[in-house]
Amino acid sequence: MSILVIAEHDNAALAGATLNSVAAARQIGGDIHVLVAGSACTAVAEAAARIEGVARVRVADSAALAHQLPENLAPLIAELARGGYSHVLAPATSNGKNVLPRVAALLDVDQISEIVTVESADTFKRPIYAGNAIATVQSSAAIKVITVRSTGFDAVAATGGSAAIEAVSGAGDTGLSAFVGEALAKSERPELTAAKVVVSGGRGLQNGENFALLYTLADQLGAAVGASRAAVDAGFVPNDMQVGQTGKIVAPELYIAVGISGAIQHLAGMKDSKVIVAINKDEEAPIFQVADYGLVGDLFEAVPELQRLIG
Repeated sequence: MSILVIAEHDNAALAGATLNSVAAARQIGGDIHVLVAGSACTAVAEAAARIEGVARVRVADSAALAHQLPENLAPLIAELARGGYSHVLAPATSNGKNVLPRVAALLDVDQISEIVTVESADTFKRPIYAGNAIATVQSSAAIKVITVRSTGFDAVAATGGSAAIEAVSGAGDTGLSAFVGEALAKSERPELTAAKVVVSGGRGLQNGENFALLYTLADQLGAAVGASRAAVDAGFVPNDMQVGQTGKIVAPELYIAVGISGAIQHLAGMKDSKVIVAINKDEEAPIFQVADYGLVGDLFEAVPELQRLIG
């Protein structure tokens, strides 16, 4: 049994979510191969070869894969999968969610989304109903196509491996789509899904200017800044900061929720955090049901005091 893990990367560096997907593959069992598909991605391939437990790295280096357009990438993955893989895994990121459903369609199999537990080689657990229930899913498909929720698996070591690297061909431009451009948010703070500490704000902050309170606190803690959907919908902050069922899934060592009531959609995105701290003036707010530490009070008094104590 061989498993193909699709690497998440930007052509220069391997994303941490790949390590969580390899961890899931190791629990399934079998030889683990990593596909690095991109352009001028030699450094990524070398990093993938060093991952603990990886037996082989397959590199598809092509200009057509420079931006990993799913219309070009999915046929390549499907072709490789037919070559003897029992499972195809990818992180449940925007890229993974974009590509793997197409792969499953090309292979004419069902796709299993966002697994958090491996029960056996054909049985997995995944959250449903905004994380309020866990479904156990068994697949009889010849090739199992799976996205992996990174918060459900501890990352394997990024060093210690010495996998062989081989080139694969067949990646061409289907002509179905073209990359036009992208606008990237630049920040000195850690990336939200990889940060060890996250400070998130909600509707209780009242406006976007008041998020400056959280930016200052985050800088003191070396944290990333997130937001609830209510804050995003109100236009306080851009939607790439949203944490929740329809936003980003995070599981930092410390999650500080400020002015967030705790709707189930938000809890689905952060309840796996190791320690949760909530600050809210409403003592009945649902966020306190999952918080390890809760402070009932005015955030405009509590946050500046917290900043003062941190120094």
